[in-house]
Formats: sequence, structure tokens, C-alpha cells
Amino acid sequence: MQRPDAHSDLAYNAAEFCSTKDAARLLGVSHRTVQLWVENGALQAWKTAGGHRRITMTSVHKLVNERREVTGAAPIAQEAAPSAPSRKKLLLVDDDRTLLRLYELEIAGWNLPLTLVKAPDGFEALLRIGEQRPDVLVSDLSMPGMDGFRMIRTLRADPLLANMAIIVVSGLDRPTIDSMGLPGDIPVFPKPVPFGQLRAAVEDAIGMPAAA
Repeated sequence: MQRPDAHSDLAYNAAEFCSTKDAARLLGVSHRTVQLWVENGALQAWKTAGGHRRITMTSVHKLVNERREVTGAAPIAQEAAPSAPSRKKLLLVDDDRTLLRLYELEIAGWNLPLTLVKAPDGFEALLRIGEQRPDVLVSDLSMPGMDGFRMIRTLRADPLLANMAIIVVSGLDRPTIDSMGLPGDIPVFPKPVPFGQLRAAVEDAIGMPAAA
């Protein structure tokens, strides 16, 4: 966004701007999550002459409203009691709604202790991760807005999220994926989804014994 004129020194008006600490408190997330959202454009910010980051309250309120709308429109599938510590969270990221529904139906038959959360692109996935870190992330690569490559680079650049279990399911061929710089330790499955292999990878990621 355009930075205010330094000479007018808009000495920041609390009704218009807030600090990253204040934004984190208002949004109920960590300070690092706010920094990630600023870097990815979810929050509009500028720096003062002294190097302090100021975030527009307009963008904070907009993000709060978007998160509420998403939460209301997309309930978590197979949601268990919030206090059940044995359940694992699996975040599915794909812009194909039909495929996301297929994932839900297939995974429901696995009888694994999984709570599913869905996101249509990398940006929305980062919002979900900022709210609560999943135990395993299953993602497409080719998506509008923030694609899977950029999302994964963002996660790997954050020391708190760098070791998150990630599984990729993509229609891209392996040479193309390698040329785009996907880390070599991330398992990649083709489309159509080989659900048997995907289940084995998910079980391994969440520490479940292999199915007999």
C-alpha cells in the first residue's frame, strides 16, 4: 500500500493503524502469523521512519470478517469433540471442490482419528494453519492465487512450521515439479489420486501403524 507522507507524520492514529502486536491480539494469532500475513498481502502494512511496522485497521477488520465467513460457510467434516486429544488434524488444499468432496468421502472410510479441514488455495491454507497447525497437509500444486509451491516455500521458511508433514497430490509431471523447486523430501502422488498410497503416507505422517 502507499506509505503516508513522512513529512505529515501521521503519527499513527490508533483508529486507522495498529502495531503487529495489536494485530495479533485482535486476530487471536501469533506475532509470527501476523508477519506471514503481511508478507503474503493478507494484511496491508507500511514501516515508519524508525522501522516500526504499522498495519491498517481496515485490513485487520477485513481479515476478521473473512475468517468468520469462511468458518461459517465451511464447517469441518467429521468434527470430533474439541477436547479429544487423540484426533489428528488433516488440512486438504485443492481448488477443485469436487475433488475435495471425493477426499472427504474416501477418508471417511479409512476409520482413522482424523479431523478434516479444507482450503481452496495456498493463501486460505496459511490462514487455517495460522489458526491451528495441522498434523499433516495434503495439497495440490497448481491453484489460482497462491499456488502450492509458494505456500510450501512460505511454510519451510518459518522455523516453527518447517517440519510440518506435507504430502503433494498433483497433475503435473515430475520433471516440471522438480524444476519448480519442490523440496525433495516431500512425497508426491499423481492425479487421479492413488488413495491406497495416500492413506499409507498419511498414516506414516501421523504415526499410525500401517494397515494390515
